[in-house]
Amino acid sequence: MQAGRNAGASAKEAATNVAASAKSGLDKTKATVQEKGEKMTSHDPTKKDMATKKKEEKKHEAEMNKEMTHDENQELKQERRQSASGVHKGGVSGGQEVRSTEI
Repeated sequence: MQAGRNAGASAKEAATNVAASAKSGLDKTKATVQEKGEKMTSHDPTKKDMATKKKEEKKHEAEMNKEMTHDENQELKQERRQSASGVHKGGVSGGQEVRSTEI
């Protein structure tokens, strides 16, 4: 049963990564098109430079969002692997009971 759950989680992770990459590409393209439009309508070199800087910021933000999604998915994958192997963060594995010695 665990293998089926892991396969479903892996498929979801892959789909999320693909979607994040696609969204990143779309956001980068939108930033480039917006920059070109602003450059075409402006005659001021300062405004053209600002359009380029804004494009670069948007492209960087899109890439960072994609990387964050990929990193989150990687962390979830590690947690799944650890829980499947019986290793838990900050707890006792194997269903052992822990009793306090304090009264």
